[in-house]
Amino acid sequence: MKSRTKVVVIGGGIAGCSTLYHLTQEGWSDVVLIERNELTSGTTWHSAAQVTNFGMNQTMVGLKTHSINLYKELAEDPDYPINYHHGDGGIRLANSETHMDGYRHFVSMARGMDVNFEVIDAEECARRHPLISTDNLMGGLWDPLDGDIDPAQLCQALARRARKAGAEVYRHTPVTALTQHKDDTWTVHTGQGDIDCDVVVNAGGYRVNEVGAMMGVHHPVASMEHQYFLTEDIPAIKEAGYRMPLLRCPISDYYCRQEKNGLLVGFYEQNCKTWGMDGIDPNFVNALCPDDLDRVTDVLEGAFERMPALMETGIHTVVNGPITYTIDGAPLVGPIPGKRNAFCIIGLRAGLGEGGGHGWLLAQQIVHGEACFDTWCIDPRRFTGHANVELTGLKAVEDYQNEFRFHLPHEHRPAGRNAKTTALTPVMAQEGAEFSVVNGWERVDYIKPTPDFHETHSFRFNEVFDVVAKEVANVQNAVGLAEINGFNRFEITGADRHAFLDRMFCGTVTKRAGRVGLGYLLNHQGMIKAEATVANIPASDRGPDRAWYGSAAASEFHDMDWLQAHLGADEDVQIRSLTNDQTILVVAGPRARDVLSSCARGDWSKEAFPWLSVRECFIGHAPATVLGVSFSGELAYEIHLPNASLYAGYLALREAGEAFGMTLFGARAVESMRMEKGFLHWKADLITEFDPFETGLERFVKLEKPDFIGKDALLKRHAEGRHKKLVTVQVAATHAPAHGGASLMKGGQVVGTVTSGDWGHRVGMNLAYAYVDPALSEAGTVLQLDLCGDPTEVTVIASSPYDPDYIWMRG
Repeated sequence: MKSRTKVVVIGGGIAGCSTLYHLTQEGWSDVVLIERNELTSGTTWHSAAQVTNFGMNQTMVGLKTHSINLYKELAEDPDYPINYHHGDGGIRLANSETHMDGYRHFVSMARGMDVNFEVIDAEECARRHPLISTDNLMGGLWDPLDGDIDPAQLCQALARRARKAGAEVYRHTPVTALTQHKDDTWTVHTGQGDIDCDVVVNAGGYRVNEVGAMMGVHHPVASMEHQYFLTEDIPAIKEAGYRMPLLRCPISDYYCRQEKNGLLVGFYEQNCKTWGMDGIDPNFVNALCPDDLDRVTDVLEGAFERMPALMETGIHTVVNGPITYTIDGAPLVGPIPGKRNAFCIIGLRAGLGEGGGHGWLLAQQIVHGEACFDTWCIDPRRFTGHANVELTGLKAVEDYQNEFRFHLPHEHRPAGRNAKTTALTPVMAQEGAEFSVVNGWERVDYIKPTPDFHETHSFRFNEVFDVVAKEVANVQNAVGLAEINGFNRFEITGADRHAFLDRMFCGTVTKRAGRVGLGYLLNHQGMIKAEATVANIPASDRGPDRAWYGSAAASEFHDMDWLQAHLGADEDVQIRSLTNDQTILVVAGPRARDVLSSCARGDWSKEAFPWLSVRECFIGHAPATVLGVSFSGELAYEIHLPNASLYAGYLALREAGEAFGMTLFGARAVESMRMEKGFLHWKADLITEFDPFETGLERFVKLEKPDFIGKDALLKRHAEGRHKKLVTVQVAATHAPAHGGASLMKGGQVVGTVTSGDWGHRVGMNLAYAYVDPALSEAGTVLQLDLCGDPTEVTVIASSPYDPDYIWMRG
């Protein structure tokens, strides 16, 4: 066994084998995989191994397409062919118009990744899959490339190719400990000796947290028992003359695919159960859980109704094994939070089907620092301090029970709620708040007009439309108050803080005391990495001279990793997170200054406290830090309060606001208003696939600066010209907003992709942002949007249709 290598991958299932192979494809051959037993002896060996192109966003579709193309290539390798039933086709059923709308949106979204799905009616579903009944069926989504693959053969093929490229695989080599050294390299201790390496990858499957514990980390991954059975031969299958398409049924919570001349039928029962929460037997290898078909009786009855042939055949094999889940069902693929040179590829509940793509994107991140797609939807850092196995277990059960029922827009399910709250959460609930969830935080979405108000979640505008319109109107005409909890806040101190921040941002970073600036951080490829405000706070009894770095609510671990990774060893800079210590109350509207002046001493006039100022004060008797910034486009103040004083500050503001018509508003109103102003959301509009010039942020770039992260790459891209351009479009529809991922068309060809969409209540427009071909970015250009299956005209308009000269927000 080697004593030194570049990368050690721990785990020999699909995640580990795919990562090892793709590392060699990215040019790193000095890499090693370590497996405690045999390859595929964990979850991989008993996988149902379905390979679909379906994904909830374009990144997931892209990585699944890579998997399909890779698996097809492996299957056709004359030296080592593997069993892959490619292109049998698959149908996802639906019995509601809302679910069909979702399928129509996914067709539009996938088209932008050169993937062609088809929405079909109930009769066509039955024609393509003659074993199903059309009772209580509206239609389905057809995936022509759906199929299944042999799990063991796939992993052996990937390992074989990796070995041929120089990688090594050590079986029967349990990892016993991990040690990280001062230079951030690692020693992997095993039963066969130690290996020193630069990078460690946790691909531990359901033993992920055994490996994590060796690093001193806790991964939000839990396992669920999952059962499927194999039937005896079914005459109709033998007589069909072609392989039956795969079937996934959200109506009855089951799936099936052809297995020889019978079926493999799997269940997502409501009476499901977690597995291994209290530890896993070290000898659980190539093993299964006891059969428990009584648990799936309710699901089985639905499957019989949909597929009567099941009642006429016998069962010859039952499989019940663990599969892994995360808090939101998507895997954790990327850097491990708080660790250097440590990555993970874990929580792959659909590992075989998409593992090829996950390993591909992870290898790119390890070798190049970034992948070809923005990988935030699978980034381990998208969850922060609230993420634990207990919460994951609750969400895993909920996700399992809704396996084929995708989240609808603005839908936040009940399991694991109140993971993060403030003193105002019960207060807002008494005020009638409906809450959304942002990185675990309960955040006010809107204020219900009556206690029994209920939202019908849909891809179309619904009952909340008029509620949001009223909240926006009061902000525009009087003043509103919102709690924005969970907003990321770092305190940066030290003599070198300004020089450090100047190097991190691609534009000018204000150094003036008492002033606030907005800027952008790039990755080493010159693409958008982060967006942040920097507020310079003079020394006081609350602390020394310091800068506050503020960014998106979910970015805490992501941004901290990035900033700390670029700290110089000799720089006098300290970074401390205040994210969980402070909460923001936003006061917005033309009477905002009146409210502030009524509850805080000092001169709050435009001259004394202009736009982009910061000041420490007291709101009533609550210590506060006020920033003169706005995400709504109205005169607004961010009031940062220590959580211990949050309620006192809130009461002072509410009392002061009574005289000026203050009402509460929520995140849905903010979303509408920011669309009208051309303000962008991180990881919706601001992603690593585009540079600041393509994103329309050239005013925040100073190429004449001596140096900043990503400058050389940005200069090269700038010389080449824009590949895409972010534009604002007006959608010629009143029934539905554009949804992220939807395709824009010109002459039958995809020319752009929507990133955000909402109704602008102040301007009376249906608005969307989209990246389009630069030649089509001029105002007045007419394109066609695939809006949940409806061809809809959109027109490119100037950014910021509401108050484009920024008059109102300057006060």
